This record gives sequence, structure tokens and C-alpha cells, in this order.
Amino acid sequence: MTTFFKTAAAAFLIAAASSPVIAQQLSPPVIVIVDMDRIVNESAAGKQAATEIQTRITNLQSRATTLQGQLKTDADAIQAGQANKSLAGPALEQRAQAFGQKQQQAQQEIARLEQDVQRSRQFVIQQIDTSAQPIITQVMRERGASIALAKGAAMQHSATLEVTNDVIARLNTSTPRVSTVPPAAPAQAPRAPAAPAPRQ
Repeated sequence: MTTFFKTAAAAFLIAAASSPVIAQQLSPPVIVIVDMDRIVNESAAGKQAATEIQTRITNLQSRATTLQGQLKTDADAIQAGQANKSLAGPALEQRAQAFGQKQQQAQQEIARLEQDVQRSRQFVIQQIDTSAQPIITQVMRERGASIALAKGAAMQHSATLEVTNDVIARLNTSTPRVSTVPPAAPAQAPRAPAAPAPRQ
């Protein structure tokens, strides 16, 4: 393994020495660093969207608390009926079945609301990213950069390479707001009925 690396290095040095014109033409790439997390969270559009989504999260939590209270009331009533023998037999089975259905519906409602919040977050990020990309391209052109690197991908970098503040400032002007309501998901086509098995 050591010999291989020494040999490769020697071959590279020979090639560089024998091709001085090519070596002189190569110039180090100019890089800019962009922190997309800051752009999403600190831009005017990101802050506006975060406020709207937080309101929906608060409403979701309130709804969950209401549903939990209703289920607890029903469960306590069933337990009390069992204890005082006022609920038994078919009547108890009917109440228990109704409670199970109500509990399932509540869980489905909360899951749907949580999915809506997550889809809103993803939609906001998508819009901000789409709006930020041409700005990043413009900043790269102005700085003569050939590479824009996400901040998380750089182990260390000079502060002079980062252009996040500039991108945020321009984004605040071009896109001060984004929508928090994603487009409706396309309805799934109903499955065609399975063809009957051929008779043997």
C-alpha cells in the first residue's frame, strides 16, 4: 500500500513537471458557503410561515386535549356502569364497541392533522429553496464562484466565504412570504377489480 502511494505521487510529479502550461492554466475554484437552515428559519418568509404553522400546532394540541377528555369521560362512564351493574351483556358490548370506534376516529383525526402540519413544513421549505436558488446563483456569479457548498458539508471554512446573510437579505425582498397550504394530494385511482380466475 505504501509503495503504491509513493509511486502514484512520483507519477503525478513527473506529469506536472512535463506539462508546465497545463499546470499554469489550472486555478483553484472559488467557493461560497450557504447555510440553508438559517435561510429557512431566519428569512422573512420562513418566520412568517413558522408563525402560521405554530398556530396550527397549537390548535392541533387543543383538539387532541378535547378528544382525550371526551374519551376519558366515556371510559369512566363505562367503568362506572360495570361497577354498579347498570351496564352488562349486550348493552355493555355495544357501549364498548362504540367507544372503540370513537377512539379510532380520534386517533385518525389527530394523525391526519399531524400529517397536514408536516406537509406544510415541507411545502414551505420547498418554496424557500426554489426562491433561494437563483439568488445563490447570482451571488456566485458576482463573486466569480464555481461552487456553492452547504455549510453542513464543510468541516471548516473562512467566514469570508459565507454568503448566507446576503442571500437572506435578497430573499426578503424577492420573496417576503410563502404559502403554508400545500396543494391537495392527487386522489388515488380506484383499483380495478381482480379478474376472475379461469375455470379449469
